Amino acid sequence: MPFDGRDVVVTGGTGALGAAVVGALVQAGAVCTVPWLHENEAERFPYREKKQVKLVGPVDLADEAAVNRLFAAVPALWASVHIAGGFAMSPVAKTGKAQLMQQIDINLVSCFLCCAAAVNAIGRTGQGGRIVNVSSRPALEWRIGAGMAAYTATKAAVAALTVALSEEVAKEGILVNAVAPSIMDTPANRAAMPKANYDLWPKVEEVAATILFLASPENKVTRGAVVPVYGKS
Repeated sequence: MPFDGRDVVVTGGTGALGAAVVGALVQAGAVCTVPWLHENEAERFPYREKKQVKLVGPVDLADEAAVNRLFAAVPALWASVHIAGGFAMSPVAKTGKAQLMQQIDINLVSCFLCCAAAVNAIGRTGQGGRIVNVSSRPALEWRIGAGMAAYTATKAAVAALTVALSEEVAKEGILVNAVAPSIMDTPANRAAMPKANYDLWPKVEEVAATILFLASPENKVTRGAVVPVYGKS
C-alpha cells in the first residue's frame, strides 16, 4: 500500500497503536504529522528522528483553534487517522459530570474537531482523501460496556459520527471509516490484566494494518464501515 510522499495526520501517534501506525506509514512512504500533548510523549516516541515525521506540540485536540492550526500547517493532506482518546472504568452511579465531560472531550470532541478540520484540509487539495477513526468493541457491543458506560457511550458516538460523516463527504472523494478494537496486546494492558491470555488479543501491528488499508489509495470503495478488529478474543 504505497503512500508515495502523501501527507497523513496521526493523532494519538505517540501511543502504542499510534506508533505502530506511524511506523507502517513511514515504511510505506507517507509523511506523518503527529501532534502531542505532553512532552514526555514526544521524548519517548520511537520515530521522532525520522525525516518523514513531524512532531507538533503541545496540541490540545479538544481545542478547536489548536486543531485548526494543526491541520492548516499540513501542505496537502491525504489522510487523517484519529487514534487519540482515553479510557475510564467507572460505574454510572460513581461517575460525576466532570468525569463524563472528560470522556466526551478526549474521545468524541477531539475526534469530531479533527474530522471537521481534515475534511476542510482534504477539500482544499481537490484530490479526495481518507479519514479513519478509532472506536471500540464496547461501542458495537453495548452490554460489555457495563462498568465503563461513559467510555462506551463516547466511543459509540465516534462510530455514529463515522457513518454519518461518510455519507456527507462521499461525493467529495473522501472515504471515512473506523476500526473498533477489542483489548489490544500492549504493555499497559498486560500490566493491568496479568492473568489474561495475551495470545487472544489483537496485536497493535495487526490493527495498524487494517487502518493502513482504510487510509490508503488502495481503498477505493470502502466507506461508512466500523470494522471489528478483535483478533481471537
